[in-house]
Amino acid sequence: MSSLKTLAPLLFIVAIFYLLIFLPESRRKKKYNAMLESLKINDEIMTKGGIIGKVVNIQDRNITLQTGPDRVRIKLDKTGVLNILSETKSQESSSKKIDEKKEV
Repeated sequence: MSSLKTLAPLLFIVAIFYLLIFLPESRRKKKYNAMLESLKINDEIMTKGGIIGKVVNIQDRNITLQTGPDRVRIKLDKTGVLNILSETKSQESSSKKIDEKKEV
């Protein structure tokens, strides 16, 4: 019984670490992997290095990014993507909404 009393604070600390650190990190990883899987051609993305460009080609582990007015192409690993700035679906739906407003 005394050994249980000495292990209780340690078990409590482990449980707190699990709830505060490991669960949110696993949720973040799942969300990031889902974002990488939903990556499509013509999506505008930002890399972890701060480069903003449009996705031109998607392969298994690599993507080709087109940046700037000179249309420079950069090949990088998918894990180099930080986030998607604008998706092609949202651009198409927003252009449809603008057309509908013009007709009214």
